[in-house]
Amino acid sequence: MMVSKNTLKILAAVVWYIGGIVLLLKATDLLFQAYAIQPHWKVPALAIGIGILVGLIKSRFLFMPVCRKNLARIDQLSRPRFWQAYRTRFYFELAAMITLGVSLSRMAEGDLHFLMGVSALDYSLAVALLTSSIVFWRNS
Repeated sequence: MMVSKNTLKILAAVVWYIGGIVLLLKATDLLFQAYAIQPHWKVPALAIGIGILVGLIKSRFLFMPVCRKNLARIDQLSRPRFWQAYRTRFYFELAAMITLGVSLSRMAEGDLHFLMGVSALDYSLAVALLTSSIVFWRNS
């Protein structure tokens, strides 16, 4: 099924936003799990802060260039199909990342420090995805 290049760009942005929102919710849930283990612990703010800082760096130097490259690739398609919002390889990588994320979250259950680490990782990815999404709107 053929679609317009603009539709592909919107689809790519939607996938980006969904990933960012899901990771933000997951990271917050992990923090609540950590808080349940140690309610008076102040380190959750540190996990959020590290996640935001690392996420902004990832956004600027990794995710924004990836978005630009993907948009340029979409512009070069002669007969765009709906599944071409990303390269085929991306979908396999996405499945692997989701599997890894679920596995890390399960391994972290009940371990305060592991929960904080996975939460910081998820916050960093969420911030990177959400802030780099501006590229989709600047280039549409």
